[in-house]
This record gives sequence, structure tokens and C-alpha cells, in this order.
Amino acid sequence: MFDFIVWAGAALSIAGLIGLLWCIIKVARARRRSLDDEAMRAVVQSVLPYNLGALLLSVLGLMLVMVGIFLG
Repeated sequence: MFDFIVWAGAALSIAGLIGLLWCIIKVARARRRSLDDEAMRAVVQSVLPYNLGALLLSVLGLMLVMVGIFLG
């Protein structure tokens, strides 16, 4: 029973890490294009909600892993 919680948490953490990698790649591509300050701000502002969501997903996944380990 608690193994499912651990594996679900691991899957959420991996999904969050994939989201974080996507955010990093998107901003790195924008930096390589040598955009001006306003365009770079627009790119970073558009990526910020996804970044925060990916962090939240990763933290929730790690919390599930810890709960599963403690209860199991």
C-alpha cells in the first residue's frame, strides 16, 4: 500500500524535475539569441509560473516519498 505512495511521489518529483529542465532550456535558448533587456524579461516572466509549478510538483513528490517511507 505505502509502496504506491512512494512510487507516486517519485513520479511527481521526476515530472517536476523535467519541468525545471524545460524552464532552464527555454531561458538558455533565449540567452543564446542575445535578446535585448525587454525581450529577455518577457521570456523570463513567461517561464516563471511554469518554474514555480515545477518546483511545487517536485516538492510535493518528495513529501509523498517521505510520508510513504515513514508510514511503510
